[in-house]
Amino acid sequence: MNRPTVVVFDVNETLSDLAPLADRFTDVGAPAQLAPLWFTSVLREGLGLAACGDIQTFATIGREVGRVLLAGVALDRDVDAAVDHLLAGFLALPVYPDVTEGVRALRAAGYRLVTLSNGAADVAERLLGRAGLRGEFEHLLSVEDAGVWKPARAPYAYAARVCGTEPADMVMVAVHPWDLHGAARAGLRTAWINRTGAPYPGHVQPPTHTVRVLPELVNLLG
Repeated sequence: MNRPTVVVFDVNETLSDLAPLADRFTDVGAPAQLAPLWFTSVLREGLGLAACGDIQTFATIGREVGRVLLAGVALDRDVDAAVDHLLAGFLALPVYPDVTEGVRALRAAGYRLVTLSNGAADVAERLLGRAGLRGEFEHLLSVEDAGVWKPARAPYAYAARVCGTEPADMVMVAVHPWDLHGAARAGLRTAWINRTGAPYPGHVQPPTHTVRVLPELVNLLG
């Protein structure tokens, strides 16, 4: 198998560490455990819309899901202000500790790097800018320009068109098996970052590569 030329990164929870979101929930008087529930609920709603051929922005869904989850919680401010605080925290997340080394190693090895997110491109811009990694990436892509969320085929095909390459010459990197399944169905190779040691679900197509942390990917691709 020939070495791929383009590495495509998911952004939310693949590059960005969502752990600080828990503090945003406790800041407003809500339980910390609502943070992962909020994120998975946003994904569920976005993917549900995609299955119907519809699309809404991550921010729009995130705001509505936040209002639903915080309804009935004894907050220290009104619900709209609380949701604003949560979303502001989402825009200020750090990258995982392994991301900087991994991204720079891949770029030094000659790979073209892009992101493809179900969120807005501006979120990736801020995240990578804060981490000092923006210059390593050729394109920051969003499903908003593809018309439907991943894991539908269209976003992966859109990324290939923007990069001027074939899907088979691209590898999708993500922590979400459903994202990798969609990428594989669209003809991309896939790489799963398994930071938690969890088993890979058997009901989706297995990844081409599995790594514990991002820097391990360079040798596997080469």
